[in-house]
Amino acid sequence: MQCIAALNYSGKVGFHGIGNITTGPRSHPMLLRSKVPFRPNLESAKPLICSFLRQPSEARLSSCSVLGSALTKYGNGASRDGCVRAGAAQQDGAIPSAAADDDAKGKLMKTLQLGSLFGLWYLFNIYFNIYNKQVLKAYSFPITITNFQFVVGTVMVLFLWSTGLHKRPKITGSQLMAILPLACVHTMGNLFTNMSLGKVSVSFTHTIKAMEPFFSVLLSALFLGDVPNPLVVASLAPIVGGVALASMTEASFNWAGFWSAMASNVTFQSRNVLSKKLMVKKEESLDNINLFSIITIMSLFLLAPVTLFFEGVKFTPSYIQSVGLDVKVIALRALLAGVCFHSYQQVSYMILQKVSPVTHSVGNCVKRVVVIVTSVLFFRTPVSSLNALGTSIALAGVFAYSRIKQLKPKPKLKAE
Repeated sequence: MQCIAALNYSGKVGFHGIGNITTGPRSHPMLLRSKVPFRPNLESAKPLICSFLRQPSEARLSSCSVLGSALTKYGNGASRDGCVRAGAAQQDGAIPSAAADDDAKGKLMKTLQLGSLFGLWYLFNIYFNIYNKQVLKAYSFPITITNFQFVVGTVMVLFLWSTGLHKRPKITGSQLMAILPLACVHTMGNLFTNMSLGKVSVSFTHTIKAMEPFFSVLLSALFLGDVPNPLVVASLAPIVGGVALASMTEASFNWAGFWSAMASNVTFQSRNVLSKKLMVKKEESLDNINLFSIITIMSLFLLAPVTLFFEGVKFTPSYIQSVGLDVKVIALRALLAGVCFHSYQQVSYMILQKVSPVTHSVGNCVKRVVVIVTSVLFFRTPVSSLNALGTSIALAGVFAYSRIKQLKPKPKLKAE
C-alpha cells in the first residue's frame, strides 16, 4: 500500500496508510512547509498525498528517509524550523540527481532510436538494390518495374493513413499543383536509376550517383542564383575526377547505363531546386513524410500510361512464364524491392526530421559506401585497383563537400 511518513503527536516516526494520516507539530517536511495547522482528517491531507504519490519511487523513499535524518540531527524537542531546514537540504540534493539520471536515460534512448533508424535506412537500401538488380537482370522492363514499385508504395501509404499510423494530410488544389512538378522529376529520377541498374553493376551506378553534389551546385547557381564558395568548388574536383577514373576502369561500363545514372542525378537535384522555388507557403506545407507519400501516389498515375505505351502489360504470370522465368521468384523479389524502396525513403525522411540536413548528407554518403561494398561482395563484381581508387576518391569528395557545407560563412563587418 502507498504510504507517507509522518510523525505522530508523541514525536515518533510512523508509516501510516492513506486512510490513517496523522499530522502534528513534527510532521513530515512536506506537511511542515505549510504554516496553516492541519486537521487530522483525510480531506485536508488529500492534496499532500497526491503530491507525494506523484513523485518517482526513488523520490518517495528519499522523502521518508529525510525525516529520519532530521530527527537524528535535532532530536526530540528540536525546533520545527530546524527539522524543516535539515529535511529540505537533503531533499533538494536528491532531486537534481534523479533529474540528471532521467536526462541521461532520455538522451541514451534518443541515441539508440536514431541509431536504429540509420541502421534501418542502410538495411532497406541494401536489400532494395540487391532485389532490384536481381529482378532487372532477369526481367528487362525497367518502366514496368518502376511503376510496380510506385504501386507498392501507394498501398503502403494508404495503409498508414487508413490505420492512423500516420495522420492523413488535408490537401488543397494549389498544393497539388505545386507538388506536380516535384512528382514529375521524382518519377523520372527513379526510372533512370532503374534503367541504369539494369545495364551496369550496382556499385557503378552508385559511383556515378556520387556526382549529385556537382549537379546540386550547378543547378542552384543557374536557377537560384546561389554562388558557391571556393571550398565547395574545390570539393567537387575529387568527385568529378574519381567518377571519371572509376568509369574508365569499370568492367560493366556501357553508355546507356552511364547516361541513365547521370540523368538520374540531374532529375533528383532538379527536384531539390524545384522544391525551393515552388513549395507552398510554410503555414500550409505538408510534413516531409506526407509530401513523399503524395508524390509517390502522383508518380504512379504519371508513369502508368507511359508504361502501357512503351512496354505494354508484361508483368503477368503468363508472360513471365513464357520467357522462362519463375513467376514466384520474380514476383516475390519485385515485391520485396518495392517494400524496401518505399521503406528506406520513409525512414530517410524520419531521420531528416531528427537531424540537420548536413548530418543527413553525411549519413547518405556513408550509406552509399555501404551499398557499394555490400553489392560488390554479394554479386562478386570484379573491381580493379584503379576502379576502387576512383570510387574512393569520389566518395571522399562527397564527404568533404558535406563537411564544408556545414561551415557557416563569417558575417561581413559593416564599414563605419
